[in-house]
Formats: sequence, C-alpha cells, structure tokens
Amino acid sequence: KTIRINKINFKVIGVLQAKGSSGFFNPDDTVFVPLTTMQKILAGVDYLSTIAISVQTKELMPQVQEEAIMALAEKHRVDPQNPDFSILSQADILGALTQVTNTFTIFLAAIAGISLLVGGIGIMNMMLTIVTERTREIGLRKAVGAKKKDISMQFLAEAIMLTFIGGIAGIALGWILSILISSFAGIATSISLTTIFLAFGISAAIGIIFGYYPARRAAGLNPIEALRYE
Repeated sequence: KTIRINKINFKVIGVLQAKGSSGFFNPDDTVFVPLTTMQKILAGVDYLSTIAISVQTKELMPQVQEEAIMALAEKHRVDPQNPDFSILSQADILGALTQVTNTFTIFLAAIAGISLLVGGIGIMNMMLTIVTERTREIGLRKAVGAKKKDISMQFLAEAIMLTFIGGIAGIALGWILSILISSFAGIATSISLTTIFLAFGISAAIGIIFGYYPARRAAGLNPIEALRYE
C-alpha cells in the first residue's frame, strides 16, 4: 500500500502495534520516513532541530544527559556551561507537567467549590420555599403527633434527594462528554466507580449541610400558627 504526504507517494513497509493515545498525543497517528527523505523532500532543510535519546533505565538518565551536553557542545564548538541548545529530560518534562497539572487542579477545585456553594444556596432557598408552601401540612402533621425529629428528617431527606438528582444528572453529562471527547478528540478517558461514589457522597453532604436550616425551621413551626397560615 501507499500513502500520500505533501503530494508525494510513500510505500508502506510495515505497521507498528497500536499503543493508544497518551494525553493529547496519539502515537498511532505517527508516520516514520527515512531521515534524508524527511530533510530533503518534506522539511526542506539539511539539519536536525530535535533529537530523541532513549535510556535503558531512569538511573542512567543524568549520566546520558551530561554526555549528550558534552557531545553537542563539542560539535557546536561552544562552552558546555553556556550552550546554544537545550536538553530536556523526562524528569524535566514531568516536573513541568506536574506543575501545570497542580495549577489546573487548584483552578478546577476553586470553580467546583464556587459551583457547590452556589448550588447549595439554591437548594437551601428552594427548601425554604417548600417549607413556606407546606406550612399548613407541617402544622397538621404536628397536630396529629409528628415530632420535630420526624419533620426535620423528612425535609432533610427531600433536600438530599434533590442533590442526588443533580448528582445523577452531572454524572450522566460527564459520561456523555467523555464519550464525545474520546470519539472526536482521540483522547482516552475513563470513569471510575470511586469518582461516582465520591460524587454521590458530595451530593449527600451538600443536601445535609444546606438542607439543615430549612429542616430545622420546618421542625420549629408552631402547629397552631401553622394551621392558621394562609
């Protein structure tokens, strides 16, 4: 078979085993051609801009990096302490990626925290409205023997149920988005059960925290005044 690159036909002599995508890079989409062909026909240059060096073990990385610096400095005829090139090891790249990832994680956590706060306040306002609308019902229940604990647990359960519904909707939306990202962007995504359980746990916590005040307010209503409420 042949493939066409920049209006030039190349003969396929082999296909590597699929590895899958890694972050935003998919090695399965890579094409390897002879170096001189790349320089003369595709790139139009006679020099190398990047060289990749592999080592057998990570313990050898500092030694190989130092040897590469000395070899390139000699080739370029420059001082190794002040080279006109740069060398990045996997450790350097990993450190930079870790820093970026940590910053991004903090940013997302801040957004998530604000979203949870706004959502919790919305749940509390909704429950307060529900308590107001059901004042006569609460008074009737207390008049026939319902205890404060029963009223409080009822409205707490309703608040938790509301947050559970929001959690289910969020998980479903995240699952759909992960499928779309995998399909169109070629980025591997996965959803773990731990994440799902954590989402439900946070939903329950939001329901308890922001549903406590409306539930307490409902439990503290005077049954006589509640029955008179219009």
